Amino acid sequence: MALLCIDIGNTNIHFGIWMDKKWRVSWRARTVADKMADEYASLLRSFLRSDRLSFRHVSGVAISSVVPALNRTFNELVTRHIGVEPLFVTAHTRMGIGIEIDQPEQAGADRLVNAAAVVALYGAPAIVIDFGTATTFDVISGSNAYRGGAIAPGINLAHDALVRSAAQLHKIDLKAPPSPIGANTIHAMQSGIFLGYVGLIEGLVSRIKAAMTEDKPICVIATGGLASLFQQATPAID
Repeated sequence: MALLCIDIGNTNIHFGIWMDKKWRVSWRARTVADKMADEYASLLRSFLRSDRLSFRHVSGVAISSVVPALNRTFNELVTRHIGVEPLFVTAHTRMGIGIEIDQPEQAGADRLVNAAAVVALYGAPAIVIDFGTATTFDVISGSNAYRGGAIAPGINLAHDALVRSAAQLHKIDLKAPPSPIGANTIHAMQSGIFLGYVGLIEGLVSRIKAAMTEDKPICVIATGGLASLFQQATPAID
């Protein structure tokens, strides 16, 4: 039997099947807040069928959601179409980490899951950078406690806002320019957006490490849909 994991983000929803002690398959779909449970069920059924699976193979469902408007939708999907009660990740979920922030109930499920995963896979202390609609920096202490972190606009969000607000600027490929001194508009935008974002990463990682005051080396892990953009762009990411 399989565990179905669902990560409901602001831009995309990820579905993954954990089966036989490994990830068997995963899929991604656009987040549409007003889509009905039956519509998502039809989509998920087709995903499963493409890998010769069905709802009958699913014995449990875990959901991490940062889109409250979809929680009821996915609860209905799981209970009615799969026939089990889903586990929604919250600050009260036992995940093998402590939570040391001012208001634990306000911690995003995605950030808590990141912290728990890093402790399980890499150990602590650590910093997790999750590149998505927002870019989050999550801090896990050497005692396996989630301590909070930082939230910045995602690079796509920054890019889109600039293009939308500046009449003479248009969309570009988000990559490093030949030089930080842009000799044309495209390279100047790539310098400001991409290299500027690298500077944001390096600056925040440096400041966060200094504030953590840990005796052991602090591992920096990148995750999220846009992590590959920065994997080779900075030594700040391990």
